[in-house]
Amino acid sequence: MALFLAYGVMSIPGGMLVEAYREKKTMTGSFLLVLAGVIMFLLIPRFSVFLGTLFIIGAGFAILQVVINPLLRVSGGEENFAFFSAMAQLVFGGASYIGPHIYKYFVLNLNSSSGDSDFIIRGLSRLIPSDMSWTSMYWFFALITLLMILLLFVSRFPKVERTGEEKIGAWSVILQLFKKRVVIMFFIGMFCYVGTEQGVSYWISTFLERYHGLDPNTVGANAVAWFWGMMMIGCAVGLILLKLIDSRKILLVSVSLSVICLMVALFGPGNISRIAFPAIGFLISVLYPIIVSLALNSLEEHHGSFAGILCTGIVGGAIVPWIIGGLSELFELRFAMLFLLLTFGYIFSVGIWARPIILNKTIRLGKKKK
Repeated sequence: MALFLAYGVMSIPGGMLVEAYREKKTMTGSFLLVLAGVIMFLLIPRFSVFLGTLFIIGAGFAILQVVINPLLRVSGGEENFAFFSAMAQLVFGGASYIGPHIYKYFVLNLNSSSGDSDFIIRGLSRLIPSDMSWTSMYWFFALITLLMILLLFVSRFPKVERTGEEKIGAWSVILQLFKKRVVIMFFIGMFCYVGTEQGVSYWISTFLERYHGLDPNTVGANAVAWFWGMMMIGCAVGLILLKLIDSRKILLVSVSLSVICLMVALFGPGNISRIAFPAIGFLISVLYPIIVSLALNSLEEHHGSFAGILCTGIVGGAIVPWIIGGLSELFELRFAMLFLLLTFGYIFSVGIWARPIILNKTIRLGKKKK
């Protein structure tokens, strides 16, 4: 909740920071903010500090998200923007798949009493408390973030002329947009999508441990990794489907199948549940780009400000897992996760009421060109 709350707070101000300080300074400052949050927790590994640093890290990520798209458009060329955007999604999925495996490598080796560990494990064992092996990931985060900062210092950035579609307007424009019913409805759609994505992925490991006795550090971590890995594969398949079928139809089918997989995951046996959860990742992978494209194509102007509002909807990733956690204190986790039927239901409704000005371009199979 602390991490994703930062998206809700910083997405729109982040766009304004880019206008004032440009891309390179803003990106460097964002990574420094992330690094500061990571180091602060490593120095003071307490729960209260942990929550604060998660917010700081999330704020850095939120600002980075606002910077990257216009920079990607210019650095890769406008004609290649769609390709590189899709590649970015694939990289995101790939990194999310690898992450839990790195975590598993650290935790299993640090918890092992074997004396033949490699130099990485031996070094980390001197830096972290013996009962907090999971914090080893933060040393990994610190290294990656530091490398990114160094890379930014030596990189030359192209001059970015932000189009009217990419600029986030003044607060008056934001408030004006929030008076439009369609803006509110798509904001809720983004809130529900990210809430659903995180509501599933966050609770997979706990669910498998609680109901099927599966080790969260091995089987649970693998299931989470495959959730993101299947999302990466689903992204690639979705790129093809979006060229063949109306995006609203894809959304309706994806949500319907996702609900079926959710019910199977929650009420099926362990060997089926550990497959059904990752299958949800595959099915929902196309929902984010579909909701964003339907939203932006539903307005004729102020797309930059609207995009900032949609990014703010990422705060759903903070609220929905928290609601599930609260409900699990009152009921079983299995029944608490049925709350996702509400978020899935709203996403399904988007495919019914969305009326974009421009539809996604599809190839009409079997029709000869005139």
